[in-house]
Amino acid sequence: MSPSKRSVTRPEKRCPICQRPFQWRKRWMRDWARVVYCSDACRKGTPRGRAVGSRLGAKTPC
Repeated sequence: MSPSKRSVTRPEKRCPICQRPFQWRKRWMRDWARVVYCSDACRKGTPRGRAVGSRLGAKTPC
């Protein structure tokens, strides 16, 4: 296997809003210590998915 194809272990953090893990990215190289959220939506506090209690996926009992 060529050196460029090897699996690299990258630093990981967990988003405080959605609890999803996210990994280091090259564009965050200078700011990794200040990166807290996994996305702009979490940074803005926009609710999404079931992790924050969305009613879109909820089933109601019959």
